Order: sequence, then structure tokens, then C-alpha cells
Amino acid sequence: MRRSAFSTVVVLLGTAFLYTASAEEGKGGVARPENFREWNHVKSMVILPGHPLADSFGGMHHVYVNDKGLEAAKRGGPYPDGTVFVFDLFESPEKDRAHVAGKRKFTAAMVKDRKAHAETGGWGFAVFQPDGSGGLVPDAKGACFSCHASQKENDFVFSRWGE
Repeated sequence: MRRSAFSTVVVLLGTAFLYTASAEEGKGGVARPENFREWNHVKSMVILPGHPLADSFGGMHHVYVNDKGLEAAKRGGPYPDGTVFVFDLFESPEKDRAHVAGKRKFTAAMVKDRKAHAETGGWGFAVFQPDGSGGLVPDAKGACFSCHASQKENDFVFSRWGE
């Protein structure tokens, strides 16, 4: 995702409606996932300065998938409705010659619901700040899906199991 797209996400989040699980139900919304660190770990990585996405997504990434999407994640898609991915991003300061997880920058989620999110490959996108505020990205097509579209062969998911 380009820097300008990330800036758009940040601005949109400032005006985004704060969703709750009950408001989300049946409307294709994305509630802030609970206990996702107990889900299936897909991968971790560190994006360092100099990487094309460093300005927007620099830091330590942990990606998780719920049980509904686990088998599809192992084969690279397609994902069934109800699949949820969580991308947890932390600062990654160097300490004693090792990169460590610092302060959380944000937590993003993707939820598969083909009917509710037909315009974005069946995926709804949400971003949550460290304090839990946030919710659906209002312009998901421009802010998120414009990059995820390049991953059509993997059902619009960047993270690969075991990579």
C-alpha cells in the first residue's frame, strides 16, 4: 500500500463510525476481534527502513487466521465466508542487536463476506487503534483493496501459510 493510501486510511479512521459486535452482526461489519493471539499464527515478519512499505507498515507484523479460514490458508484460498485475518503491527526497535516488539501501532482485520463486500473481492477491511477504537474502513476499495487486488490468485490475501 502506498503512503498516500495509508494516509487516506488514517484520515478515514478519524471519521469512521465505531462499530460494536452487535451493530456488526448481519451487516458485513468487522468487530475488533477478541483473543486473536490464540488463533492460528500464519506468519511474522519485520519491515525495515528501505522497504517500499516501510513508511506505512514498518515494524513487526504478526498475522493470524481464525479456525474458519485455517484450511484455506494452508492451501492459499479460496476462503469461506466467516474467515477472519488479523494483522497486528508493532514498532520494532532494536535492543541488544535484536528487533523486539515495541508499542502496538494498530491492528487490522479482514473478514470474508461475499455478499456484504462484493465490491472488494468479498473482504471487509477494518483498522483498530491501540485503544480499541476504529472499525470498518469507509473507503476500503481505495484504501485497502487497491493493493489487495494484486493478490487475486490468492483470494486477495497477501500472507501465505509457512512463508
